[in-house]
Amino acid sequence: MRPSPSMGEQDKMTPQTASSAPDAQKPQTLPGAEVLMRALDEQGVEVIFGYPGGAVLPIYDALFKQNRIRHVLVRHEQAAVHAAEAYARSTGKVGVVLVTSGPGATNAVTGLLDALMDSIPLVCLSGQVPSSLIGNDAFQEADTTGITRPVTKYNYLVRRPEDLAPAVHEAFTIARSGRPGPVLIDLPKNITVGDAPYVEASQTPMRVAKGTAEPDRDAVKRAVAAMKKARRPLFYTGGGVINAGPKACENLRKLVKLTDFPITSTLMGFGAYPGSDKQYLGMLGMHGMYEANLATHGCDVLIALGSRFDDRVTGRVDAFSPDSFKIHADIDASQINKIIPVDQPIVGDAGRIIEMMIEEWEKEPAYAHQADLAAWWEQIEAWRALDCLRFSQDQAPDAVIKPQQAIQRIYELARETGRDTYVSTEVGQHQMWAAQFFRFDDPNRWLTSGGLGTMGYGLPAAVGAQIAHPDALVLDIAGEASTLMNIQELGTIAQYRLPVKLFIINNHYMGMVRQWQELLHGSRYSESYSDALPDFVKLAESFHAKGLRATRMEELDDTIRAALEHDGPVVVDLCVTEGENCFPMIPSGAAHNEMILGPDQEERGAKVTREGMMLV
Repeated sequence: MRPSPSMGEQDKMTPQTASSAPDAQKPQTLPGAEVLMRALDEQGVEVIFGYPGGAVLPIYDALFKQNRIRHVLVRHEQAAVHAAEAYARSTGKVGVVLVTSGPGATNAVTGLLDALMDSIPLVCLSGQVPSSLIGNDAFQEADTTGITRPVTKYNYLVRRPEDLAPAVHEAFTIARSGRPGPVLIDLPKNITVGDAPYVEASQTPMRVAKGTAEPDRDAVKRAVAAMKKARRPLFYTGGGVINAGPKACENLRKLVKLTDFPITSTLMGFGAYPGSDKQYLGMLGMHGMYEANLATHGCDVLIALGSRFDDRVTGRVDAFSPDSFKIHADIDASQINKIIPVDQPIVGDAGRIIEMMIEEWEKEPAYAHQADLAAWWEQIEAWRALDCLRFSQDQAPDAVIKPQQAIQRIYELARETGRDTYVSTEVGQHQMWAAQFFRFDDPNRWLTSGGLGTMGYGLPAAVGAQIAHPDALVLDIAGEASTLMNIQELGTIAQYRLPVKLFIINNHYMGMVRQWQELLHGSRYSESYSDALPDFVKLAESFHAKGLRATRMEELDDTIRAALEHDGPVVVDLCVTEGENCFPMIPSGAAHNEMILGPDQEERGAKVTREGMMLV
C-alpha cells in the first residue's frame, strides 16, 4: 500500500521544507549532486552499487570529490540492485543503488521487483534527462516513475531543487518502515547540476510514520489463549521475523523453548531460529521437509509469524492446514486474510508481537496439554525418521557426483572452517537442495530470491554480501544456467578482489524446468538442455579468478577444500548427474499430504495418508 498522498498528488503536496518557516535559518545552498551526497551521508550510507551514464555524471563527480561513501562499480544495473539487496539483507541497513536514465533505469526493474517481493529495504537513485526535455523523447529518456510504480513501494520525480534533500530523507524512512521495500528517486540532470538548499532529516516533515503502531494486546491475548489449548501446535515463521531485527530472532528462540512447540520456516526465514536445533523441522512448502509439511497439514493451532502464505508454501489453498486454528501476525495488514482465512489476526512488528506473546505465555494459566504435545512430538519424530532427504550416492572413486552430495559436502566442509559464512543462491533445483542441506543458526546469512525467483540473483548477491562482510566466507551455490545470467559480475569480483566462492552445480539443464517437464509434461524436454556451455575453468581464469573442476567422487572433497582455502575468488565447476530430481515435492495444485517422495523413500515403503497422520 502506497503512503499518502498518491503520486498524482505529489506535486501539489510537496513536503514543507525548513526554509518555508518564517523564522527558520536559511538553508545552505549547494550543487544538487552535493546535496544528494550530504543527504546520503546523513542517512548513514556507506556503500552505493551503481553504473555511470550521462544523466548521472554530476552525481559521479560529487562522489569523486568525497571519501565518506564508497562506490562499487558493477557490470549491469540488474546486478547493482541484487548486490544492494544482499548488502541490505545481510546487514539490516538500507541498500543504495545508482543508475543512469533510460536503459540504466529499465535494467534495474527486475531487481526492484525482486526487492519488493522479498521486502528488502532499498533506495534506487536514477538519472533523468533535464526537466525541460521530459516528454520529448530525448536521448536515453524513459518514464522511469511510470515504469517503476508497480515494482516499488514508492517513487519520486524530483522537479524542484528544494524537494531534493527532503525526498531523500523521506525515501529512506519509507524504505525501512513498516514492511520494508524499494523506493526510487528519479533525478533530472538540471536538479543535480543546479543549486539546491540542504535540509537536514530532522527538519524534514515526513508523510509516513517512522514507527509502527503497537500491536493489539487483546489480539495477542486471544492468540496465546489458543496456543495454550493446542494439542498439535506449530510455529510457521518467515522473513518478517528477520526484518524485525536480531532481538526478534532472540525472542523467537525464547518463545519456542518456553512452549516446546515445533517450528518450521519459509525459504526467507532461515536463521531466525537455529536450523540445528531439535525443535526445528526445516523448510515447509513445495520442496519442504516431509515432517514439516505433514506437521503443517496435521496441526491444530498454526502460529504464523512474519510470513505471508506464499503459494509455494500453501500448496492447494483449500487444503492448507485444514483443521487448525490459524494465528497470523504480520506488519502488513493487507496480507492478512489475503490468501488464507485466519482465525486470529495480529497486525504489527513481528518482534514486538513475539515479545508480547512471551509476556502472555508466562502468565497463568499454564499450558495443560503436555501429554498431547508429547504424543505430537512422537508423531513428528516418526515422520522425521523417514529421512526425506536420503539419497543414494555411489562411493566408487570414479562415480559421477550427485548434486545432493555436492551441496551436502559444501555445507559440511564450509562448517569445518569455523568461519562466519554467508550463502547466496541462484534459482532452481540447486536453490532447493541448498535450502534442504544447509542449516543456518543465525539470521541474515541466507541470501536468495524467494518471491520473484530471479535467475542471475546469486552472483551479484555474493558481491553485496562480501562487500558488507569482507572477512566472511561468502558462497554462491549456483546452476550453470543461472550463473550465465549475470556472469559479467566476475569482473566486479576481480576489480574489488572479492574472495567469493562460486560453486556451479552443473547438470547441463535448466534443472527445475527439466524436472517439471519430466513429471508433468511427459518427459518432453523442450529447450531446457544447454548444449553449448563455456569452459567455466577457463572463463574464471579470464576474469582473474581461480578455476577448479570436479567430475568424479574422488575429486569432490579435495576440490571443495581447495576452493575454501584459496584467499581469492574461485569458480568451481561441479559436474553432476544430469537427470536427478529434487524431492520431496508437492506438485502444483496438491496439498501438503500429497507429496511426491524420492525413490529412496518409496523403496522403504513410505506412504502419506489422506489424514497425513501415519507413516507406514
